[in-house]
Amino acid sequence: MNHDKKKTVTRIVASGLTLSLLVPLLAACNDKNDNDSNNRRTLRIGMMYGSSQDESYYRQQYTDLFEYTHKNIDIELVPAIDWTEQQFEEPDKQQNVDQLAKVKEILTGANPVDIMILDNTAILSQLIQDNMLKSLDPLIKEDKVDLSDYVPAVIDGIKTVGDNQLFALTPTFVPSALYYNKTLFQKNNIDLPRDGMSWDDVITLAKRFGDGKGGKDATFGLTFNQWGGSDGWSDLQTYVAPLQLRVYDKTGEKMMVNTPQWEKAWTTIADLYKKHVVPTQDDMQKFYEEQNKKQQASDDGKGNGNQIYNPYQNQMFFLGKTAMMLGQYYMLNDLETYNKNYEKLKMSKLDWDVVTVPQFINEAPGVGTNITLSQLTAINAKAANPDDAWEFVKFMNGEEWAKLKSRSSYEMTARKSFIKPREGMNYNINAFTQLQPAPQQSLEDMKLQQERPNLNYIQQLGSTEFQQVLSGKLSVKEALKEFEEKGNDMLQKIKLNPKGQFDPGIGGDVYGGGGGIARPMF
Repeated sequence: MNHDKKKTVTRIVASGLTLSLLVPLLAACNDKNDNDSNNRRTLRIGMMYGSSQDESYYRQQYTDLFEYTHKNIDIELVPAIDWTEQQFEEPDKQQNVDQLAKVKEILTGANPVDIMILDNTAILSQLIQDNMLKSLDPLIKEDKVDLSDYVPAVIDGIKTVGDNQLFALTPTFVPSALYYNKTLFQKNNIDLPRDGMSWDDVITLAKRFGDGKGGKDATFGLTFNQWGGSDGWSDLQTYVAPLQLRVYDKTGEKMMVNTPQWEKAWTTIADLYKKHVVPTQDDMQKFYEEQNKKQQASDDGKGNGNQIYNPYQNQMFFLGKTAMMLGQYYMLNDLETYNKNYEKLKMSKLDWDVVTVPQFINEAPGVGTNITLSQLTAINAKAANPDDAWEFVKFMNGEEWAKLKSRSSYEMTARKSFIKPREGMNYNINAFTQLQPAPQQSLEDMKLQQERPNLNYIQQLGSTEFQQVLSGKLSVKEALKEFEEKGNDMLQKIKLNPKGQFDPGIGGDVYGGGGGIARPMF
């Protein structure tokens, strides 16, 4: 079973267990609901994705508890994008679905949904601009809903999308933090990281580790994920996300990379790799080879494969090879499991803690990277059943639901009173709640990407130029100038040939839309 499928199964099982635990607690709520069978109502709830096969999972996630406590309300789930239909479309149509158009379809028409659950703030923003959602502020004021218990960064993040108004609420979010190895800091007599550090602060700390040479026995100051180093390009994207720097303009016709801001970003990340503050791909390869040798040596010398499964053997942070690491909330799962089983693995206990992810104090204060707002629940301005829709929004963001979601291993409840460290663990839980998410890719850019999937080759070109910097073949200035010139030429070719077979002239495949990066920058 692969890692993603394993996560999905775990979530479904966990949802079922917590549901069974919470139902008795909510049973007392039944007597305050009208049970008159003549007063049945239907509440239609829209979701971004779904299918009939997945409906039981989504009901478990979103609606079962509400239906249990509101017996006169029948729930209908309506996916904007139905997986069962989508899988039979042509590959080009599958990859380039107009998400906004699909959402608008179920918000309008003869039988519109009453509620829309979104996982994308860009779509939420556009729906607000098009006056398709109800403002929740008057409802919150009328029912005297106390927002003081909500994580301020979550509320502020949603208000940012709605021009300082609330058009949605979310019961959970997926935050990130900067994890650090206490032992490495104490061993090297270096002050521990603290909340509120800037990127410059973190990089200065990171540079105090290692000898700048790398290799299989090196200790590194920082990684941008739990798996270690990369080609540097994806780390660059993570780094600049709060800055909203553009690679090309909104029309997709002119490159915008040859600027002082981009030069500073490229120089910063390239310097981390050149000085082996972050492990290079060569460092990672040597590390893996060394770990494989150790694993083979532990095989009783008989080659019979009689080893204990060790999912941490190639993760630098768990082996004390990395001082700091950017990681999301669910990284706590691995840390908890590791420290309960390290002796079986013949490894050392990990003394760790977390602080807020680094931020750009001057350019984007209070904004973090790899922070996600999901389950954004909004009410359709044309809802046929607005009263029950508001009841659902309140319930989904209420205390009972927060208590259920506080048990989640993958997301954090948005209510402060239910946020606490896991049992048996002691760490700086507030590090996960202090920063707002960086703005997501705009719908305008998403639409351009859908219309011209060959724009992915711009990212491939950028990665190629960045490797030229890391190898010392080009300076940052030279690489950005070349990226600009080659990119402008490529943009004009892509304008004429947005989807078809395309030879970018930089290696890789020659088929439309290939070689793209999962999180494109614009």
